Amino acid sequence: MNKKYLSLSVATALAVISVGAKAPVYTVKSPSGNLEILAVAGDTLSYSVVSGATTVVDDIKIAMLLSDNNYGINPKVKKTVRDSKRDICRPVVPTKFSEVPNDYNAITLIFNGGYSVEFRAFDDGVAHRFISQSSKIDSINVVNEIYDVTLPLGTLANLQQCNSFKTSYENVYSHMPLVNWRPTDEMSTLPVLMQEADGVNALFCETDLTDYPAMFLKGDGNNGFSALFPKVPVKFGYDGDRSVKILEEAPYIARTSSNRSFPWRYIAIGSDADIYQQTLSCRLSTPSLVDDTSWIKPGAASWEWWNGATPYGPDVNFESGYNLDTYKYFIDFASKFGIPYIIMDEGWAMTTTDPYTPNPKVDVHEIVRYGREKGVGVFLWLTWLTVENNFESLFKTMSDWGVKGLKIDFMDRSDQWMVNFYERVVREAAKNQIMVDMHGSFKPAGLEIRYPNLMSYEGVRGMEQMGGCRPDNTVYLPFMRNAVGPMDYTPGAMISMQPEHYRSERPNSASIGTRAYQMALFPLFETGIQMLADNPTLYYRNPDCTEYIASVPLTWDETRLLDAKIGQYVAVAKRHGDTWWVSAICDNESPVELSVPASFLGEGRYDIEWFEDGINANNQAMDYRHHTGTIDNQSTLSMKLARNGGWTARIAPAGN
Repeated sequence: MNKKYLSLSVATALAVISVGAKAPVYTVKSPSGNLEILAVAGDTLSYSVVSGATTVVDDIKIAMLLSDNNYGINPKVKKTVRDSKRDICRPVVPTKFSEVPNDYNAITLIFNGGYSVEFRAFDDGVAHRFISQSSKIDSINVVNEIYDVTLPLGTLANLQQCNSFKTSYENVYSHMPLVNWRPTDEMSTLPVLMQEADGVNALFCETDLTDYPAMFLKGDGNNGFSALFPKVPVKFGYDGDRSVKILEEAPYIARTSSNRSFPWRYIAIGSDADIYQQTLSCRLSTPSLVDDTSWIKPGAASWEWWNGATPYGPDVNFESGYNLDTYKYFIDFASKFGIPYIIMDEGWAMTTTDPYTPNPKVDVHEIVRYGREKGVGVFLWLTWLTVENNFESLFKTMSDWGVKGLKIDFMDRSDQWMVNFYERVVREAAKNQIMVDMHGSFKPAGLEIRYPNLMSYEGVRGMEQMGGCRPDNTVYLPFMRNAVGPMDYTPGAMISMQPEHYRSERPNSASIGTRAYQMALFPLFETGIQMLADNPTLYYRNPDCTEYIASVPLTWDETRLLDAKIGQYVAVAKRHGDTWWVSAICDNESPVELSVPASFLGEGRYDIEWFEDGINANNQAMDYRHHTGTIDNQSTLSMKLARNGGWTARIAPAGN
């Protein structure tokens, strides 16, 4: 399209223009004017995004193809509605900011044919969504949705590729010039991060996903990509105790209400700091539908699966394993360090298909009672299939037992049926004051805002992958997976190794990366429930590390990126009350030295406690140093990170 254009409404940053005799162009600028959307009502509705004289997104063609109608094809605008908002969002579980400015300018194009499209321009990104309106029919079949994106030449694509719609979103990230992502290559989950040649980043994702399938992307080999979606499954077959086979699909991706708004497709745009600090998933989602949220309490959890439930040593005078004595030991450990929860994984029940008959060796009722006595709540693991097969009575039963939350696993799908399953689960769980951790899941897409009892999702290459979880992949997470919502990564390893030395399996589980790297993950990563994944025995042997990671809060008033180079290193600061936490990690290439001003601090002196890589950590990853001191806002934080290393600190007003 012609990149020369006129803006007629400077005061409101909203305008309608015409490019010669071509299709009309509708524009909307962000509040500061740094980003502008240009929507073109041509043969197919499309838009581009510019920043000053720079085109950030060349062209995005958008449409919805219905069984009896099409939205966005030969569109005829009959009316426009303009809107501006200056507001504050206050998430129930603030994993990045307790107050999120929600400032945008918007234009809604109302078309002939019973639909409209809303565009919003924020200072750090743009978004659009379709809205369907019909007084003649109750439902529509969406055969496909068009989302064809073209980006500037020289763009680098960071993707999580998969070969099927059946995926747990746990694949290692791949990195390639966008022009090399061919139609014959594997598709990608969302989010995807595009790094443009001029230094601008564009993070593509979706939010407010409800009664609709998740979006996947496919390269076109021509510096662009297109959306694709799983179809609605209509016939299922047996596939073991934790999944089903899809035997038949409908010829459409969604059958849904004819009067509704569809998911937001958004692009966070800007510097490394802009991408890390963006909150578009929150700002574009429907606010909480849970009236009383006082029972929703984020917190850390001691977890037995990764370490094999095998505490040992002179204080363990019982046979450890999946039994009552072991779980009481985990509860005692959690209570000692102020950890509010334990998670009981597979093995607490007699079978994986019966959620009502506990394993008599475990005696879950006694564990819940004992935990209550010690101030420790209990989460129970279940397969999604067992939840579905016992849906009517499960959540009330768990509530009656005194269970605080459920970890639900192995969904591995994101078609319309499964997206609706997620929402049915968290809605019913909320009615019974049950928190939920979705494992084997897709990425966050706004449900955690509507139902804040959804504490976290997996959907990440986390430490469950043992030696397959490496810092050179993890260093992307703050700018990709964790940038769009809470993430269950399961950190906390006390046995650390450099990759060339890695040898590990349960019960002696280990991680790649240094000890300081593991500790830095706790302030760095965002989630409503954070695992301490290792053995209580090892935590007892490392009390300085354990006291530190167990004290890290999961809710934050403020978040700042201090320094970063995407794919190489990241350093962040987060504030909870008047205490700051700082973390940095790096990848495998080489050690990193950072000098970061402490100017984010207020006036006065601060006590600082920090952990850093030891002098031999490049080879022996267990080597770390623990220091204390005092600083002020004129000080500089000197961070020396080994390869696959880390640095982390707690900084509180002196004397607190």
